[in-house]
Amino acid sequence: MFRNVFQVSIKFGLQPLLLGATFILWSLNQNELWIYPVLAIGIQLILGVLEYNFPARTEWLHNKPYKVLLSCVFIFTYMLTAIVILPLYAEYVDPILTNIRTGLGFNIWPSSWPIVYQVLLAFFLSELIWYWLHRAEHRWQWLWRISGHGSHHAFKKLGAINAGANHPLELLLVLSLPSAIVELVFGAGLAVAGSTLLVLTSAYLAHSNLDLNEKVIGSLFTVNKHHIHHHSVVHAESNTNFGCAAIVWDRVFGTFSNGRTLETGVAPKEPSLWEIFIMPLREPGDIQTAPHNK
Repeated sequence: MFRNVFQVSIKFGLQPLLLGATFILWSLNQNELWIYPVLAIGIQLILGVLEYNFPARTEWLHNKPYKVLLSCVFIFTYMLTAIVILPLYAEYVDPILTNIRTGLGFNIWPSSWPIVYQVLLAFFLSELIWYWLHRAEHRWQWLWRISGHGSHHAFKKLGAINAGANHPLELLLVLSLPSAIVELVFGAGLAVAGSTLLVLTSAYLAHSNLDLNEKVIGSLFTVNKHHIHHHSVVHAESNTNFGCAAIVWDRVFGTFSNGRTLETGVAPKEPSLWEIFIMPLREPGDIQTAPHNK
């Protein structure tokens, strides 16, 4: 009885609870650097425990060695972003665009708004940019290859940890761009930091192996059913639901799909981790979801 009640609570309450808790904890600690790794890792731990005890698909449970490997990839991704990519943007790109923005008098960000509205604006604006970048990765074969996006799609079993299983090239060339553009072009300031945490939380949930409700919240935010469909091994299905955190742009631009997904991945068989890493150079011979196969 208790287990059933808890599962219902997860289904209907987990996504709004985690999104709300992320914003509240960040807003109370906006200038504290520790809040970012604590939330990023803490939410992963919460979802990992829930997936182990209440999986939507038991066949998607990772064995311990593989889970450790994916966890290492996740930690590497986080460290690469924090230590390498963000400082590069701050040192080389930020001063240039800040000077341009200041010189043109381009100062339209609503900094007088309450911070919750600024964060939501930055969230949906960055997701609009990501929507078109992501759609381009699936449209043009050269961008699919050079960004390593196929590596992210290669996994046959999805879980929250897969949200961080991105190729380093994609982190550098694509994934960091939406938030950076919102900050550097519009001067959104701290709102971008809060929106980035909301994007991460939503992306973790979108990859999770849990039974989550899609009604109401799924009109704006991506629910895992939507994003798992995007990871389908069927090419036509993988070319839908490009919004990893905000599904609203798929609804606006006609790429939303609510179908059931039978199998994920890029091919009938999952490549090894090494094969996944070198996919920008050499893709599996039986790949089905790359743009040049449509």
